Amino acid sequence: MRRDLAREQYRAEAEELDRRILDFIADARADEAAFNALALAIFSHQLRYNAPYAAYAKSLGYGPHSLPHSWREIPAVPAAAFKEATLCTFPAERAALHFVTSGTTQGTGGHHYLETAALYDASLLAGFERFMLPDRARLRYLNLVPDPRERTTSSLGYMMQVVARRYGDGRDGWYLHDDALDVDGFIGDLERACEDGVPVCIAGTAFAFVALLDALAQRGRSFLVPPGSRIMETGGFKGRSRRVEREELYEALAQRLGIATSSIVAEYGMTELCAQYYDTPASRKSRTRVKGHPPWLRALIVDPDGREVAPGTVGALRHVDLSNRSSVVAVQTEDLAYAYADGFVLLGRDAQAELRGCSLDAEDLERARP
Repeated sequence: MRRDLAREQYRAEAEELDRRILDFIADARADEAAFNALALAIFSHQLRYNAPYAAYAKSLGYGPHSLPHSWREIPAVPAAAFKEATLCTFPAERAALHFVTSGTTQGTGGHHYLETAALYDASLLAGFERFMLPDRARLRYLNLVPDPRERTTSSLGYMMQVVARRYGDGRDGWYLHDDALDVDGFIGDLERACEDGVPVCIAGTAFAFVALLDALAQRGRSFLVPPGSRIMETGGFKGRSRRVEREELYEALAQRLGIATSSIVAEYGMTELCAQYYDTPASRKSRTRVKGHPPWLRALIVDPDGREVAPGTVGALRHVDLSNRSSVVAVQTEDLAYAYADGFVLLGRDAQAELRGCSLDAEDLERARP
């Protein structure tokens, strides 16, 4: 009886928080006070129901009776912690969505369990529409990302499937299969889009775009895609032996596909987050690409001890994502950036990072595992 009552209490709290978060996403206004209140409510909820996160927060002096006063003070777990513990507020076997990181670091992947698809879908769709579809265009989506029918734990594949279903013309294509690129299939579908006069959105990792450019060059192929077409580039050189500078990559894509570099947008997301960042419209015509965020996502730039640094100072990225209600609201990364205007400039990963202020001990996590 007591266990049933606890489950009902949890369900009521979770549903109420989810309703508030969905309303905040739908409202789409940058309300700092509302963001702060909701972030603190989510953190309080996670202290009660996410045992490993609660244990970590307790080690830093936070608990049910010692809550932070601002979202900026919410303790963030390092992204690597998702490899060490089950970081969710509910039994993982009941997850509606389960995503796994690439695992190129130390050969293991992290697991992100989400209790409901509603928050994830609402967050990714509203963010995509805000930054990629301000014109509300109906596009044909050609995806150089894992096919979600083949790799069900790819958050990127899932994201583009949801986007294509909502905003596409029903003729989306998938060309990355077991890390092999189906170049001929892509060329055939791009040719059909050009014949139909339908603008395309080509989404892919940086490494997939490099492979595509190499293949098109070998075939001597280039295109002039329909007006209104665009590219979403998602990073992705981690663990690869070959890299191409972003400016060089964008120029090559513009020449080979006939898409202006200002219509190539870099998206920055993580398997451990539900929301994504994108290049701001104003920065897409400059050499300095600035990442903007939707109102339900915030970034802090912090030093190795976890203290926020002054604008313009390079530090590590910390994220607070309201749509992470059923996992961890604050996540620390080893990606370097500096604050700029209303966003940040992403510099890449710090291979020598020592994030002393936000390190989780694997043994402590194991002991706290529910």
